[in-house]
Amino acid sequence: MNDFSQTHYDIRLEWGVQAVEQLAAEVDCIVIIDVISFSTCVSVAAERGGFIFPYPWKDARAQDYAAEKNAQCAQFDRRFDGPGFTLSPCSLRAMLAGTRLVLPSPNGSALTFSAKKSEADIFTACFRNLSATARACEKYSRILVVPAGEKWPDNSLRPAIEDLAAAGGLISRLKHRHLSVEARAACAVYETMDRQELRHCGSALELQRRGFAADVELCLQEDLSGAACKLSDDAFVAVLPV
Repeated sequence: MNDFSQTHYDIRLEWGVQAVEQLAAEVDCIVIIDVISFSTCVSVAAERGGFIFPYPWKDARAQDYAAEKNAQCAQFDRRFDGPGFTLSPCSLRAMLAGTRLVLPSPNGSALTFSAKKSEADIFTACFRNLSATARACEKYSRILVVPAGEKWPDNSLRPAIEDLAAAGGLISRLKHRHLSVEARAACAVYETMDRQELRHCGSALELQRRGFAADVELCLQEDLSGAACKLSDDAFVAVLPV
């Protein structure tokens, strides 16, 4: 226990990989939130019956990992058309049930890989499955919510407002629990922000400038999915909360 562990609370919130490395051992459930776009990709694919294997590096190691998992590897860069899948949630909407896909991502996937070192159950959540994830998490006594954020060019953490807002949306559905100050602050962001404003956040503007406005719209849709996404045997799969 230290001053930053939020130990006395059921629901805790802290940012990025350091949150996982410092706090994962103290909880029994970790929820990773990377709205634009890892968590949204996982939700879209999993509800179609896909198996999504997170992987932190966009290089030849991802291809080797895909072979090890008898899976295909997503393309490293978004594109407008062509075969296969990318880190564009729109590219996953036609995924067939049973598809096994390695999804390289320096944010959501990297956090998942780090979280796998703990004994906690691991979920990933986005706006489209907030209520389903909250129901799936009810049975856990100690929950760590981790907004992933993005990266500055020097690889340092850039807190991302869309991840904080989605984290607050999840936590607001668990408000009957004992929330840390950090968790309550995320709730306040979610409850006071018009979600449509997130079209103008930095992450959304970047994708819109590159021509991926449809991805932004998909990422900001709320509670369209009744499935939570839980890591099982190294892959995120859809689970229907009781």
